[in-house]
Amino acid sequence: MNLFGLMDTSGSAMQAERIRAEVVAANMANAESTRTETGGPYRRQHVVFAANRGFEEVMSKAGARTPVPRDLDPVGGVHVAQVIEDTSPAVKRYDPGHPDASADGYVSYPDINPLTEMVDLMSATRAYGLNSSAVQAEKGMITSALEIART
Repeated sequence: MNLFGLMDTSGSAMQAERIRAEVVAANMANAESTRTETGGPYRRQHVVFAANRGFEEVMSKAGARTPVPRDLDPVGGVHVAQVIEDTSPAVKRYDPGHPDASADGYVSYPDINPLTEMVDLMSATRAYGLNSSAVQAEKGMITSALEIART
């Protein structure tokens, strides 16, 4: 397996998790936003990851019963395929004095649960850290290999 390919994989995962953390932070920052440029309350955003090179593609090229050839190592990483808007309906709260209140006194707020967002942020942070540790381990392996080659 190619060690530099492993670094690319971990690097792409770190980049994707950074974007995920930024989206979660935006969700948290807009949890009380009742009016956006497009009108209506802010809509929670979700990050959708996708593989850079799918496992099915690798296996179909290699054949189901044969080992994966070296040039088809299933190392490809991930990327953010898209950021999608949550389709959940807005949460209605009675606040007749609010500038965005409807005629019946209700205000539409984003359907954002701070607890859910914190769990998502912790998950993204943890995944980022694990991939960072993997990069450090890979660097150590490469350094060790170079030391062995020098002797």
